[in-house]
Amino acid sequence: MRISVLTLFPEMFEGFTTNSIIKRALGKGVASFEAIQIRDYTLDKYGRTDTPPIGGGAGLVQKAQPIVDAIKANKKPNTHVILMSPRGRRFDQKMAKSFANLEDLMIVCGHYEGIDERVNDYVDELVSIGDYILTGGEIPAMAIADSVIRLLDGAITRDSLEEESFDNNLLEYPQYTEPYDYQGATVPPILYSGNHGAIAKWRRKQSLLLTRMHRPDLFEKLVLSKQDRKLLEEADSGETPKWESDAIEKGKKFMHD
Repeated sequence: MRISVLTLFPEMFEGFTTNSIIKRALGKGVASFEAIQIRDYTLDKYGRTDTPPIGGGAGLVQKAQPIVDAIKANKKPNTHVILMSPRGRRFDQKMAKSFANLEDLMIVCGHYEGIDERVNDYVDELVSIGDYILTGGEIPAMAIADSVIRLLDGAITRDSLEEESFDNNLLEYPQYTEPYDYQGATVPPILYSGNHGAIAKWRRKQSLLLTRMHRPDLFEKLVLSKQDRKLLEEADSGETPKWESDAIEKGKKFMHD
């Protein structure tokens, strides 16, 4: 997959491409990434890419010509071009997965007060990462590129992608590491039971509970199975269900033996 970003600040992406999972994925050829300098395409004799808005107003607005010419010069027949914009569809995991199926993704970053309205005619889609103000589209572009690249085959192990937060509108279950007791907070005993079926059931329950508590908007979208409803009833009762206590006891016996 090829990802290209049109930006006035390509140097902002140097750390993004030279660290951690993204660096390894690019090194393995899982994806390619290029930050393209919009300024290289301006026809302004002083090299400017922005100008005060027509009709007055604060700040500077990016001119259409440099951006449009940068798009045309770097776009391939199969390129999907997105523009970071507060008008756009809210980016989520579902969109990340759809972008990961593309062969070529181009992200256009705005900066300063905004972008000439006519640029919208040259992109396929407007995308937003949330209702807040940033100085430019570079950080959102990194967020999108990161979330897409990690989904590509070979970027990370398949096991790491299973049961992640936001898959199927569920938050991920709690994770723990050693030691068992850290400053009085202990690991749930079910995780030491060795009963993988019971552990999976407990994790499903925790995902349901965490989603209901922290993301009720996602919880409302869930289609609960009969078992999901039973797990929630168990949790709401405040009592440890027999399947869980049995698994814990058998696990203790096994460890003792």
